[in-house]
Amino acid sequence: DPHGRFSIDPQFGIIRTKQQLDHETQSVVMLTVQSQLGNSPVYGSTQVNISVVDINDNPPIFLTKSDKVTISHTQPPGTAVYIAHAEDKDSGLNGAIKYSIASKQSNAFSIDPNLGVVNLTRTVFTDKQQEYTLHIAAEDCGSPPLTSLLMLDSLAAKIVILDINDNSPNFTSSPLSYVMEDVEVGFLVHHVIAKDPDEGRNGQVTYHILSGNENKAFVLDKITGLLTTAQLLDREIQERYSLTVMALDDGSPALSATQVLTIIVLDVNDEAPLFLKQLYETAVRENQDPGEFVIKVEAVDRDAGLNSLLQYEILPGTGYEKFKMNSDSGELITTASLDRETQEVFNIKGNSCHDLGSPSRSSTAQLALMVLDENDHNPLFVKSQYQISVREDVEEGSAILDLFASDEDDGLNGEVRYSLVDNTFGAFAIDSVTGSIVTTKALDRETKSRYTFRAVASDCSTHLPRSTTVSVVVHVDDVNDNDPIFLQNPLRAFVPAETPVNETVATVRAEDVDLGSNGAVVFSLMIAETVFQINMKTGDIILQEPLASKDFSTQLLVTASDQGISPRTATAMVIIFTEEQEEEISFSHSLYEASVPENSAAGGH
Repeated sequence: DPHGRFSIDPQFGIIRTKQQLDHETQSVVMLTVQSQLGNSPVYGSTQVNISVVDINDNPPIFLTKSDKVTISHTQPPGTAVYIAHAEDKDSGLNGAIKYSIASKQSNAFSIDPNLGVVNLTRTVFTDKQQEYTLHIAAEDCGSPPLTSLLMLDSLAAKIVILDINDNSPNFTSSPLSYVMEDVEVGFLVHHVIAKDPDEGRNGQVTYHILSGNENKAFVLDKITGLLTTAQLLDREIQERYSLTVMALDDGSPALSATQVLTIIVLDVNDEAPLFLKQLYETAVRENQDPGEFVIKVEAVDRDAGLNSLLQYEILPGTGYEKFKMNSDSGELITTASLDRETQEVFNIKGNSCHDLGSPSRSSTAQLALMVLDENDHNPLFVKSQYQISVREDVEEGSAILDLFASDEDDGLNGEVRYSLVDNTFGAFAIDSVTGSIVTTKALDRETKSRYTFRAVASDCSTHLPRSTTVSVVVHVDDVNDNDPIFLQNPLRAFVPAETPVNETVATVRAEDVDLGSNGAVVFSLMIAETVFQINMKTGDIILQEPLASKDFSTQLLVTASDQGISPRTATAMVIIFTEEQEEEISFSHSLYEASVPENSAAGGH
């Protein structure tokens, strides 16, 4: 009795307990009892075996208060997933243990009461809950039985359903996204979302761009799935992006899914209209009715929608009021009949085009319109009538007058050619190109002193040419080219012998067909004479002295001179005789012949 649990009565040998016994500590006690009679030195001994009978004073106790196991979520029903173990220090039925599940979160589990084996009662493949905690109780078979719950002692067994990577990620985000083209770099364009029903790493998804981002316009955060711009966008360069996005789980082996994400870049009115030409050139005929089509201008705008719908107009400027532009089509028509001679070229600098964006953008181009000529003007001479004086001694082929006619038309319609109408008696011709009138023969004022004819200026139009006629009067000025001509030569004068002094005894007559001083004739005696004197103007021969005898006769040579700068003269003989003297007078020729041009002027020699 090393622990002093017992005492013995020294006289009567009664053994008593001194302490409470514990079957679980010592179920059998073997005591050696010694006896002594009186003071005898002799001792006797015996062995007393004491069996400590068990009572149910110990509840079952779990050596582990909590435990955790993992199982595959593909295990079939009936699979043992856990073994609970408790100990009871009691013996026999008091130490025999029964197991039960005190509380559970699912009906997926059951427990063998004798063995403590936890089994699956169904599959957990489709369970969303991936972790279960089973509170397992242990109860002995004593009477009354003791349970671990009375001691607030139970086993918390955590059953973790171990996932296997048998599900691919599934995209739940839209495959279509829109973004304005003027967003800043780093702008959030789209949130790519993919779900993976697997657990743990098997369900952890990362995101990647496989293709469609060759110009690196976008960045995809592989953890969050946030797609942002990596550079400035320009819808006019690329309006649509098709990104092949992959969602990849972290299982082993990893499973993935792909989605084609379409990103539409929405337009911003950042492009001004652009004319196909900066200068439009065309031609339109004059005199056409209003509404005549002139030209169609065209511009393009790389924007979209209203931002690309264009309106055309002509801004105010010189000549713009004669034209109207269709605001939708860009077709330009006339609003009035055009006159090339008034304005040949229209330079419209204010041809404008604007889009319907807000705010609107615009651009301008220049229109150069050439008005084509129609033959609507006659050639016009500088004068309504031409008069000119020409010396009659002008050389044949000399230019005497340069006509000029202008035509406001253009090209052949304004190119003038000249001709003469009416009879010029072969005296004149005109250069058809220069309009210069030249003589074609020698002129003779005494034959014809005035020519009147018409000159025609015609344009060179190939269709219905136009012309104008002008009157030309050519006066032939006199030149001293004719000698005076005596009307009678010789002149015979009978003078009575008793004729008194200062009496006119004869008169000579001479004519000069020239004009003015060239035709003014004066007379003189070639030989000085005392008996007779001649009046230089009248040609009267006057007796200055009495005749010497009754048979007086004489011959006087009379000179007739004109008063030109280079005077021309003629000489005649005057025979004066008294009645007693008579002299036969005879012609030098028996027949005189001459050719006279028709239409010769009266008084011509």
